[in-house]
Amino acid sequence: MKILFNILIMTTLSYGANFTLLSPDLAGQLTKTQEFDGFGCSGKNISPELSWKDAPSNTKSFAVTMYDPDAPTGSGWWHWTLFNIPATATKIATNATRSKLLPKGATEGTNDYGIVGFGGACPPKGDGFHTYITTVYALDVDKLDIDASTNQAVVGYMINAHTIEKSSIVSYYKR
Repeated sequence: MKILFNILIMTTLSYGANFTLLSPDLAGQLTKTQEFDGFGCSGKNISPELSWKDAPSNTKSFAVTMYDPDAPTGSGWWHWTLFNIPATATKIATNATRSKLLPKGATEGTNDYGIVGFGGACPPKGDGFHTYITTVYALDVDKLDIDASTNQAVVGYMINAHTIEKSSIVSYYKR
């Protein structure tokens, strides 16, 4: 049993656990800055700054998602999907959706609000804290064969089918 344990540790360490997502805007709690403006919410709907480091050397592109598994829908809520980010990119600027500051070639998908781009947090009032998982994925393809209108289930499938490694930040928000 000790031998098996040592093998598992070595496998975990060699997997490349250094791929890291960072954000000065997602420090534990979201704010009105990242809250949606609509759907009963009155935030600024500004997408967060994201950066990543130590991506796997065989990365051909990146994707980013923001997902709320606590939304009272039965299937969660997709706040942001961004894909076909070039392998040379290491950052998404604050307010990239509105300011059109995305890396060249990157595509934003339609979120669960029905709009293309970032759709901030908007949990129902009194529903407690919701969890917002923002993830960057290192992918093994230059481009996913999907577009902005592709539904979230297919986007998620395509991203997961091509993921080499991923890194996430978990934030919380309530109204």
